[in-house]
Amino acid sequence: MNIEPNNRAVLVTGTSTGIGKAAALLLDQLGFRVFASVRRLQDGDELCKHASKKLTPILLDVNSERSIMLARNKIIRAVGEQGLWGLVNNAGISFRAPLEFVPLDEFRRLYDSNLFGLLAVTQAFLPLIRQARGRIVNVGSIAALMVTPFHGIYSSAKLAVHGLTNALRLELKPFGVQVSLMIYGGVQTAIWDSSVKVTTDISNRLPPEFNDLYAERQRKALEFFSTRGRKGLLPEEAAQPILHALTAKHPKRTYFAGSDAKFYNLLDKVLYGRLRDWVVLRTLDL
Repeated sequence: MNIEPNNRAVLVTGTSTGIGKAAALLLDQLGFRVFASVRRLQDGDELCKHASKKLTPILLDVNSERSIMLARNKIIRAVGEQGLWGLVNNAGISFRAPLEFVPLDEFRRLYDSNLFGLLAVTQAFLPLIRQARGRIVNVGSIAALMVTPFHGIYSSAKLAVHGLTNALRLELKPFGVQVSLMIYGGVQTAIWDSSVKVTTDISNRLPPEFNDLYAERQRKALEFFSTRGRKGLLPEEAAQPILHALTAKHPKRTYFAGSDAKFYNLLDKVLYGRLRDWVVLRTLDL
């Protein structure tokens, strides 16, 4: 580490499970003052069982402006003039559905959690981050590099996150604030189980035509990525590049976390046009 934690304050969103939880515990262990956002008190209590007394659970719903402001005010009182060294935007949801039938309220819910909520939290805490000349870390996905059938909603949201991150980095450079993007492949987290559940729930509400047109192909795509994702990085491994982005003197603009993320990055550069479509469909056996 080029930059020592020295009790620097960091807010991590989505810490109930997975990458967010692992990142919060790792940063706490190394000496950061971690504010860990959760949506339920019991999730915060569970997190505290594995952390030092410095870690502070923060009730925060990224979709609620009031919740964001309450969390912001609490953190302002806690950090004072020190400001906020790091913001890790990790919260998000995922599911699969064909674009022809996806309920627009579910489409908006995914965008609220993965994109608009991310920007709302960033806007709320940017003055504190600028005050500390700190870091912002946004969690992206290989779904933005290689768009696949029935994942267009999630892929489009992550594509937007990638674009927002690049613009934010350029806008904040004059203030000494550095912005990094994490592109993850498969990580062994609860998102795979929740994605399957939400996908199933939504599919059960779709019109009968869905079963005839898309159901079997969607099942294959969901099974393919769920199986591979569950064999991906451990959350503790996935937290390491977040640590680097917060402690390196010169953090990377983009981190490709995991061998599959690096592989998909390579494919993104060499595949194009009809060849790209053929490879995607052939790989998924669609």
